Parts: sequence; structure tokens; C-alpha cells
Amino acid sequence: MASPPLFYFLIFLTVVSAVTLPLSPFSHSTDQSPNNDAHLALRRLADSSIARAQQLKQPTSIKPNEDSLSASSADAVKSPLTPKSYGGYSVSLSFGTPSQTIPFVFDTGSSLVWFPCTSRYLCSGCNFPGLDPTRTIRFVPKDSSSSRVIGCQNPKCRFLFGSNVKCRGCDPSTRNCTVACPPYILRYGLGSTAGILLSEKLNFADLTVPDFVIGCSILSTRQPAGIAGFGRRPESLPSQMNLKRFSHCLVSRRFDDTNVSTDLDLDTGSGHKTESKTPGLSYTPFRNNPKVSANAAFLEYYYLSLRRIFVGSKRVKIPYKLLAPGPDGNGGSIVDSGSTFTFMERPVFELVAEEFATQMSNYSREKESEKITGLGPCFNISGKGSVTVPELTFVFKGGAKMELPLSNYFTLVGSVDNVCLTVVSDNTVSSTGGRSGPAIILGSFQQQNYHVEYDLENDRFGFARKKCSP
Repeated sequence: MASPPLFYFLIFLTVVSAVTLPLSPFSHSTDQSPNNDAHLALRRLADSSIARAQQLKQPTSIKPNEDSLSASSADAVKSPLTPKSYGGYSVSLSFGTPSQTIPFVFDTGSSLVWFPCTSRYLCSGCNFPGLDPTRTIRFVPKDSSSSRVIGCQNPKCRFLFGSNVKCRGCDPSTRNCTVACPPYILRYGLGSTAGILLSEKLNFADLTVPDFVIGCSILSTRQPAGIAGFGRRPESLPSQMNLKRFSHCLVSRRFDDTNVSTDLDLDTGSGHKTESKTPGLSYTPFRNNPKVSANAAFLEYYYLSLRRIFVGSKRVKIPYKLLAPGPDGNGGSIVDSGSTFTFMERPVFELVAEEFATQMSNYSREKESEKITGLGPCFNISGKGSVTVPELTFVFKGGAKMELPLSNYFTLVGSVDNVCLTVVSDNTVSSTGGRSGPAIILGSFQQQNYHVEYDLENDRFGFARKKCSP
């Protein structure tokens, strides 16, 4: 995808350089029957995590359906992030003149920011518990004096469609074409959305971002809310705000569907580069994204250099070709807030699961729980005075270690008698019969109670254990 002209990225700053937003888990339950128990809830999260992984590993291109930043008084803005049984985390953003506040799913694995749009917005398969699709919060462009449809010849149309976007009915020799940018269609694992691009104002308490590219979706499937894309492409929120870094601390899933939230911090910086590290964080550099001409989607992910995986003190011998992305884009590890459970490609998962099974061989396998939940291995721990579970540790380039707490990779299932590993896999292969896309996707469940920082200015990923709940 060709980059838009430089002037579209010009940033005009006075004093504001950070924003803090509340971040909360987002509900994803779809069964309102009495049988909607813990087993089925885990099954839904496992299935949605696998579907999400399949989409990230074999993404479809964004398809057409045939600039400045001004500020006034601070260096950061914040917004709450709130957990929901949906499996994701919710953040509210305000757009338009006057402002209309809309909830979004926080997503580092995609880039477009879009909201349910117009009074005619329709969502199929969106009867989520506690969410009436007829009462979905919608953005109404006609109620905003700053809403503008993005034209086909507007360089920002290229954010989604590249330099070869076709402007049917436009004379290429003139810049006065009134044809709109083509409609988009996006897929997200089990869901999808379609709409048109708008230019709008993004409003914070002490900060306004004019001419922000936002998707106005008028039709979706299995999408209970809009998506706030925090990926690496030019249409993402970090790119459009020219963020220096953003960070969050995801509260425990036990706070799903409550008012408990923590902050999503957006740092727009003070105009000069700083290499300072946040005290207490361990850092690992982001890995260069594989440049695959056949699939530009790989360019929007945050790749990490995962070097080793330990189960207890035993190093799991993962083939290097799975830990590092090849020139075809296959292999390697990414971090994704939009995935619930961490995904491992089958050869990696089997090695990890086998090591857990070996070290926990004194507990009987709970095959029925594995069948119902889609998780595994699961173990029956009833009658045990004490339970010993080996630690799961990810070691990244530079020596940074993510030593997961037990609650981040094992969960009780149905009762206190059974526990299951909260890592998923599948048996799919690419259309060519081989591996496809990232081999490991670090999901939000494994990031609970971690302070996580995306240092975009210095191209590195920082993290540290921290109690995130108030």
C-alpha cells in the first residue's frame, strides 16, 4: 500500500501530549439460555479465539464494495478500558460536533476505527446477552456539523485501498471529482462490517483531532460494537494521532460486565524524541514485519521476537522456523488485544501441551471438559490437598521474561475439581497446504494484570506484572 503524502501526517502541538481513556472488558456471550454456564462460556471464547487467529493468519484484504492535530493543555489523555464477557475490552471515544460518545472494542490486531453508523444501522447475529441490537449506540452523521464523506481522490482514501483505488466516474486529469471513496468490507474472525469512510473530529477533554478518518458502518454481522483499531497501518488511531506510545493494564476477567475499568494511556509526546524507559518495565524490540506482497495485512501486526518458551524449568524445543516469520509471512509471534486466549499453531501447541501433561501426570485428564470447552489439556484435581502447576514463561529477545501467573494460563472449569489450559490451537492449514501467518498470537487473557506499553517511538514492547484492578 502506498503511503499518503507527508503533509497528511503533520502534527501541530502546543502542550497536550497524552490522553487517558477508561478500558474495560467487553461482553461476548451469545447464549441467553439457562445452559449458558461456565463450560459453554469458555467454549465460546475458545471458538472465537480460534476464529480470530484464522483471520489474522490468513487475512483478506480490505475490499471496496463494487491532519492535523490541535491541542490545548496536557501531554496525555486517558480513557477507561472495561472488561466484558465478550472476550475483549471496551473503550469509549467521542466524535463529531457536538460530540457523540460511542463504545468500541480495543483492538491492536486491526487498524480501521469504525462505529455503528446512521439510524438505519443493522447487525445480524448480534443478540448478545445484555445487549439489545435495536439499542446499539449509533453515530448519526447528520447530527454533526463536522462530518464529511471522504472523496475517492482524497489521499486518505488510499489508507484502506492503496494507490490503485479506482474512482469510477472521475476524470483523472482533474482534482474536482465528487465521487466518494469506495465502500469497505472488513472481516473479524466470526464477524464482519461494511460501510463508508468519513472525516470527523475526535474529541478528548483537552485535545481535538480534526479530519480523523473513521469508518461509518451501516451493516455488520456478530459485532456488538465498533472497533478501535490500534494496529500499525496509517488509518489506525495511533497513526492518525501520531502517538509516541500507548499503554494499558488489563483488569482480571473476573470483573467482566462490571463497572471496573483501568486506563488506556495515549502519549502524543512533546515534539522531541525520548529514549527513556518506564521504570519497572522489561522491554523487547518489536520485530520487523514481514513484507509479503501478496498480503499487506501482515504489515499492521505488532511482531515480537519470542525466543523461548518454558513450562516449569523445562525449555520447550520450538523449531526456529515457527518462532521467526519467514519471507512468506509464515511463523513468528504477534501480540493482539482482540484475541482472548493465546493461540499457538498446532506444532507449537502440541509441544507445550505435552510438556504440561508430562509434568502434571499425577492428575487424571478430564477429557469431557476438553470436549465441552474446546480447551486442553484439562485435569481433575479433586481430592488433592495441594495442587502443583508448572509455570508458563515466555522469553523474548533481550532477555525480557513474561512469567505468567497461574490465573493467566489455567482456569477452573465448572467447579473447583477441573482446570484447563487457556491456550488454543486448530488443525487448519493455508490454501497451499502449509503453515500460514503468525504461529503464536499472544492474547488478552494472558495479559491480565500486566502493565503493557507499546513504545512506538522507540519501536519496542514493554511489560511488567501489576495489579490492575482499583
